[in-house]
Amino acid sequence: MEKAGKGKTAEIEKNKSHIIVEIVEYIPNAVLSKTIIKRATGNITVISLDAGEEVEEKASAFDNYIQIIDGSAEITISDKVFNLKLGEGIVIPANAKHSYNANEQFKMISTIIKSGYED
Repeated sequence: MEKAGKGKTAEIEKNKSHIIVEIVEYIPNAVLSKTIIKRATGNITVISLDAGEEVEEKASAFDNYIQIIDGSAEITISDKVFNLKLGEGIVIPANAKHSYNANEQFKMISTIIKSGYED
């Protein structure tokens, strides 16, 4: 496992069941990610943020579906704050500035689809 956004991460093992919330652990003062699937057309990643951590504002050229799988998260999209609880999800639109803030530790699944923008 590596810090989010740093280096290349191998996919999880195929044809083996897993418990999604256990794919990444919490590490004090860290943001971690583990790639489930990575393709040219999109990727699925599990990310954990320890309490007090944040992912600074950025924008992606593609839609990104976020689902909270542990804890709760504060997600800011285009200057609007959303507080998502366990089981809740939201689509971050392509090119929208967004950031994540962990008022408490949380884990999320990020699904980015890179195809369909050719139209």
